[in-house]
Amino acid sequence: MTLSKSVPARPRPRPLAWLFVAMLVSLLAGCASVQTSGTPAARGPRSEAMVQAEALAQQAATQGGAQRLQTEKQIDTLLAALDNPTLQREAAALPAGHALYNYAGRALLRRGLPLPRPFDRSAWKFDAGNRPPAESDGYRPPVKLAVLLPLSGNLATAAAPVRDGLLTAYYGETRRRPDVNFYDTSTGASAAYDRAVAEGNDFVIGPLGRDEVGALFNRGALPVPVLALNRAQVPPPAGNASFSLSPEDEGLAAAEFLLDRNARRVLVIGAEDDTQRRAVAALRERLGERGGVVTDVVGEGTADFAPFAAKDGGVDAIFFAVKGGSARQLLPRIALAGLGGKPRVATSQLLSGTGKPEDDRVLDGIAFPSESWTTRGVRGLPSAASVAAVLPNAKGGAARLFAFGYDAWLITAHLEHLANSADGIAGATGVLRIDGFGNVQRTPAWSTFSNGIAVPLADAARH
Repeated sequence: MTLSKSVPARPRPRPLAWLFVAMLVSLLAGCASVQTSGTPAARGPRSEAMVQAEALAQQAATQGGAQRLQTEKQIDTLLAALDNPTLQREAAALPAGHALYNYAGRALLRRGLPLPRPFDRSAWKFDAGNRPPAESDGYRPPVKLAVLLPLSGNLATAAAPVRDGLLTAYYGETRRRPDVNFYDTSTGASAAYDRAVAEGNDFVIGPLGRDEVGALFNRGALPVPVLALNRAQVPPPAGNASFSLSPEDEGLAAAEFLLDRNARRVLVIGAEDDTQRRAVAALRERLGERGGVVTDVVGEGTADFAPFAAKDGGVDAIFFAVKGGSARQLLPRIALAGLGGKPRVATSQLLSGTGKPEDDRVLDGIAFPSESWTTRGVRGLPSAASVAAVLPNAKGGAARLFAFGYDAWLITAHLEHLANSADGIAGATGVLRIDGFGNVQRTPAWSTFSNGIAVPLADAARH
């Protein structure tokens, strides 16, 4: 039996931690828009990669299923081989409605580069239905909102900070808000979605699991649009969207970060869990597409790094796909191998197991993707420390999921604006945009350690 729980638009004050959420109303000032900026370079000769990508984009428009996914992978590989000025120039030169523009625009967003114009929405468009007119900043939330999360069972612990972040943003909005209904997906996400539709909700946030999202998107056209909280192998049907904090995105971001600094030969030190393996695979693929290489992938238990440092061609940089405690133990061995001065980049897992500056000073200088809220702060949202002091579900590693839930509300309330504009929204997890295929693209903030404390990396974030 699927559980449904309604939250009225203006609820009574709640005890304990939720009293703090109500207090946030007076402090929250809405979200900030990030304008697209920059002028693409003047058009030059067309590259062979762009010519091939154009032909493939025409094919993809007539394909479906696995065949289309394979063609799109080839397009992404060709575009990844272009340098930034060439990609910007040739994307800007594509005529309106061209089949390749959405792929080129997505490639630009993944590099943190501005779009020359909004995405073409002829194939994917969002219909806000009968909602009241939008506010001047694009705020146009649903009338009745369903949230699909595992409220019980093994995944409830992970879902709790997502829920709390979403509700913090919801209660902090002083303008019109929808009724919110929560549905428990622990007994089946598809059944929860069907019940949400039957009960008159006009928009759905969730589900959370990758397989659940895939099963929902495989149904094709959906009667009520969805913002899925994960990314599946299946693209979102027209009018639906997906948002995730995937390890693949971190691997891609790390690869772009290194390539921007001319680091093309990267030694990877990775843990064995699935999350880190996925980040490493994405990093390896992106480096390969853009002329770089992973020289070796070694485990965190490696005792001697000298043989890897001595290989022909050397090592330009090191990528850590490990937690902070492991990184602290690895760095002396890295220094002994003569690699101590190389650029070092990590996944966000580096923060796990940190928090004592006297121990974490050894991590100084390692760059890692982070959430804007936890490192720089977000306009309208109290600091991560002050929220964590009252809400346990926003503390430590859960802060990332709290920020994710917060942004899920922002995207939902501004989805029409994001769909029709090249602008982004400054969210708690980073700058948020939506590509031409319904995928929310997140440009993360970047941080580093200084004197054992995580601080913003000033020159890393390009919006």
